[in-house]
Formats: sequence, C-alpha cells, structure tokens
Amino acid sequence: MPTAIAVTSADLVLPAPDRHTPGAAVLRPPGEAGLEAALAETTALLERHGHLVALVPPWLPPATVRRLHTVRAILETDRIALLDIDLPPLGTAVLARQLRQLTVSDFSPGVLASAARLLSHYIYAGALLGSVAKLDRIPVGLKAHARSWSPSAQFAVLAHPQPHLARLGAAAAPAHGGVLPPGPAFATHLTFARGQLSSDWVAAELAPAWKVQGVMENPLPADSARWWATPKLVEFAAAIPDVSVLYQLVASVRREQCRWCGFELIGDRCGFCAAPLAAPPPEDGAAPRARAATGS
Repeated sequence: MPTAIAVTSADLVLPAPDRHTPGAAVLRPPGEAGLEAALAETTALLERHGHLVALVPPWLPPATVRRLHTVRAILETDRIALLDIDLPPLGTAVLARQLRQLTVSDFSPGVLASAARLLSHYIYAGALLGSVAKLDRIPVGLKAHARSWSPSAQFAVLAHPQPHLARLGAAAAPAHGGVLPPGPAFATHLTFARGQLSSDWVAAELAPAWKVQGVMENPLPADSARWWATPKLVEFAAAIPDVSVLYQLVASVRREQCRWCGFELIGDRCGFCAAPLAAPPPEDGAAPRARAATGS
C-alpha cells in the first residue's frame, strides 16, 4: 500500500481529482479520541501503509500538536513524519491532495515527505475578506484597518507565497502594488471555499485574471475563520493539478540520504527526523579542545 497522508480534520480532505488518488487519514484531536484510540489508529495505519506523513500546520491547537508528538514517541517509530507546513487551512488541504496524488508514484517515503516543502512554494493561497481589522498573518496598514469598519469593504489578500493586500472597489487604491494579487506564472487549478461573505469575485474575476485551467468549490475548513480572523471570507488556493507535472518537479531535485535516519530526501532537511542535510559547523574552539583531550 502507498504511504499514508494524514491531516488533523476531515474538512482538510479534498475530493480526489481522479480514481487513482487515495484518500487521506484523519488523525483525530484529543477532544475526539483518547490516547489509547489514537495509538491504535496510528498503529493500524503503519501496519497497512508502512509509513505515515502527517501535515502539522502551526495554527493547530497546542493540544493537538502535543498529541501527535506523544503518539510518535510512545510508538518509538521512525516511520512517522510530522511536517510543519505554514499554509492557510485551504492551502494545507490542497497540499495534502498533491501529496496524495504522488503516493501512487515510485517515490520513497523520505522523498515524499521532504517534497512537501518544495510543493508548498508553488501554492498561491489567499482569501477575499470583509475585514482585515484583526488580521495578523500579513502586514496590514492603518488605512486598511480603518477601511475595515465600512460595511461594504472587501479586501483581496494573498498570504502565500508572498503577502499582498488590496482593497477592492471602484474607488479603492491598492495597499501594495496592483489591485489583484499577483498570480502564478504556471498552469494551476483554483480551489475556493465560501464563508459568510456573499461574493463571486474569486470565480468571476480572480480566476480569469490568473488564467487558471479549472475552478472547484469546496466547503470551508473549520479553522479558516480563525486563521483569517473573520468569518466574512472566501478562501482560495491555486496549485498545480497535474500529477505528471508534480512528479517531474520532485524528480528534478537531487536526492540525498539523511545522515541521521537514513531516509532518502530532497532539499536541505529530512521530512522524518527533521535533521539538516549538512552537519552543523562545530562551535568555536570545539576542534582544538577535542585534539587536546586526545593528546594529539
């Protein structure tokens, strides 16, 4: 069986783009399952799939993150990768879907885990917001804060890969550069999810401007309103949909072997043990002291 890709809530599991893409495992938080149940579920996943790659974004509740690390520590296994990927909720779901697509390829678990950081750089994640008064994920100027109090205010916000904020409307002036967030220079599909904001701007204006190849609507993840600091939003994420392109992107990066746990990896850090590819330089004076201790 292919490596299992796991998320921490069912609303981060997007529909499979084809019949070959497997689903994702949902690792239930402490409020939904006790420690014994979590250990049993994780053990069953490892027995069935061999390895488990879980996305652990920093916006998760601390208790959920502690539970994941506790389960891995109790099981004393090196076959669980807990990946700290800082994307908004819908962007996290899109990345999980891409990793699910790649699990049917010939990539080893180590390459698959370390590929998450690479693929995240090609995800354009943002939202249409009715207010940025409480938004602290990207820089927000005083004028944007003040304009948030207008009942008709709407803001186009890009959080990743580069922050961008602009007020929409006929008389609106961009906060940073152009009114529309800068889009990807490669072929993408756009996934969006509606909150308590009634607007077709994402599908009607942003999608054509970004020249996306397809648009799909999904339910809004439960954590989105908290991440964007308002329930008045339409969240969106544009990403590479073609598994063959994703495969070529990952396969084009040189593979190395982790010096600590032995897994294959791409990039500069192992996805399973988080060890850097290169050993850290010795502290100043460490080498002379070592030589003195041996008498050489």
